[in-house]
Amino acid sequence: MSPAVAELDELWSAVGDPTRRRMLNVLLDHGEATATTLAGELPVTRQAVSKHLAVLDRAGLVGSHRRGREVRYVVRPQRLYVATRSMAQIAAEWDARLSAIKRIAEAVAREQRQQRQRQKENSG
Repeated sequence: MSPAVAELDELWSAVGDPTRRRMLNVLLDHGEATATTLAGELPVTRQAVSKHLAVLDRAGLVGSHRRGREVRYVVRPQRLYVATRSMAQIAAEWDARLSAIKRIAEAVAREQRQQRQRQKENSG
């Protein structure tokens, strides 16, 4: 697997989890937050928040900095942009595939109708 594919897989895995998406939303709403703040706004423990933040950090979607004794987390917008651009590209590819499937199905249905019509004409 190429490094670029592995990187996209990590991004997709990170944003594939609903709790992590909610974390990103909370961070975007607040600008920055501590793990304790996030735990207060999500239905998970602070320990679970820390684990989710570690996944988001590995994927490059969040960064952290110390302010006194607190560690504050922020969304890295450039990485979020990469993730959304990747998702848009995949969505476009799937749209193209679905359109191709639709064209094939319509062609098969049209051919079947024509065959039934020919059979009716030949038997009648």
